[in-house]
Amino acid sequence: MSKRKKSAANYLDYIPERNPEFFWERRPEGVVVKVPHTGFYDRLAQMLFRKPEASRITLDRFGSFVWEQVDGERSVYEIAQLVKQEYGEEAEPLYERIVTYFGILRDNRFINFQHERIKAQH
Repeated sequence: MSKRKKSAANYLDYIPERNPEFFWERRPEGVVVKVPHTGFYDRLAQMLFRKPEASRITLDRFGSFVWEQVDGERSVYEIAQLVKQEYGEEAEPLYERIVTYFGILRDNRFINFQHERIKAQH
């Protein structure tokens, strides 16, 4: 098995949880995540340049569906299965897309991974 496939397979066992610092809500256009700007330079920019205290990020329909499945209990694999049930072929290539998406969410601090869970049925 190649190193990339092994890494992606292990990633599917991770359990994502939403960052509690980020407020979110469901709107007709999709999930909107409010990202606060609280650092020193953010505060300075807010005072000097009227930068907003938070950014609002609207997720597309796939991203919104995935976001709503993140509950701190489901693994990336389980969420991928729900995406497959909801969108079928439209979600392909499913695992590459979902691993990439969760990587982006993690890199931008939208989610954390609480731990890795190994399940007998995988």
